[in-house]
Amino acid sequence: MRAALLRLRRTTGLPVAFGGLLTDGRQQQLRIAELNGAATGALRGLAICAGNGLGGKSMALARPCAVTDYPAARHISHEYDAAVASEGLRSVVAVPVVVRRRVRGLLYGALRRPLVLGDRVLDAAVAAARDVEQALVVRDEMRQLLAMTGPPATGDAVGPRDWETVREVHGELRALAPRITDRALREELLAACARLAPGPSTPAPTTGGVSLTPRELDVLGCVASGATNATAAERLGLRPETVKAYLRSAMRKLGARTRLEAVVAARRAGLLP
Repeated sequence: MRAALLRLRRTTGLPVAFGGLLTDGRQQQLRIAELNGAATGALRGLAICAGNGLGGKSMALARPCAVTDYPAARHISHEYDAAVASEGLRSVVAVPVVVRRRVRGLLYGALRRPLVLGDRVLDAAVAAARDVEQALVVRDEMRQLLAMTGPPATGDAVGPRDWETVREVHGELRALAPRITDRALREELLAACARLAPGPSTPAPTTGGVSLTPRELDVLGCVASGATNATAAERLGLRPETVKAYLRSAMRKLGARTRLEAVVAARRAGLLP
C-alpha cells in the first residue's frame, strides 16, 4: 500500500494520497491506515463504510469515483466532511482495490484546490490500485500454499503423499517469489521455502560445497514437481532457453547427468524438500 501511494503521487502529481484495506469483508468497512503527503493526522484511522462518502460510493460500485469539490459534492454523502476539511482537501479521486470481484481496499488521491481531475490522473490512480491487487493475489496464493504444508497431527508420521504435497508446494512458492515486488514479503516467502527443505531423508542439511543460485533452485523446484521446461518457463516468467541454461548449470554443479539425478542430488544436499 505504501509503495502504491508513493507511485500514485509520483505519476499523478497529486500532493496527497491515502488508503487502506478492508478489515471486515462482511461489513464492507475499511480504515485509512496509510497517509502520504498529508499535513495532519485527521484521516488516519477513519472508518470507511460501503455507501458512505466518496470512498464508500467507490466501494459499493466497485469502480473509481471522483469529485471536483468535495464539500459541495451533491452525489455523495458527507459523513467524513470534518476530517476532509481538516486536511483541506477539495478535488478527490477514490479507486477500489478489487481482487476476484471483491473489494479489498481503497486508494485516494487529492488536491487542496477544486480542479477537475482528468483521464491521465484517473488512469494513473487505477494503475496504482492494480499494483496492490497483484500483491494481494500473490499473498493469498502464498498463504494458501503454506496452509497446505501444515504439520501433521500429533504423533502422526509424515507419509510419502504428505511429502509429495510439500515438494509440490515448495516448487509453486519458489515460482511465486519473482512476482513479488514487496521485498519484505518476498523474503518471508523464501524463508518459508527454506523451512520446507531439506526432505525427510536428510536429517541434517548439508550442501557438500554445492551452491545453487536462487534461479537454479527455482528451476529445479519446478522440475521436481514434474514440470517440463516450457511449463517451468511459464511459471517463472522466463524463456524456455533460459530455463534450459539454468538447469544445465545446476546439473553441472550437482554432478548430475539427467534431470532426475539433479533433483535427487539436490534433495540429498538439503537444497530441495
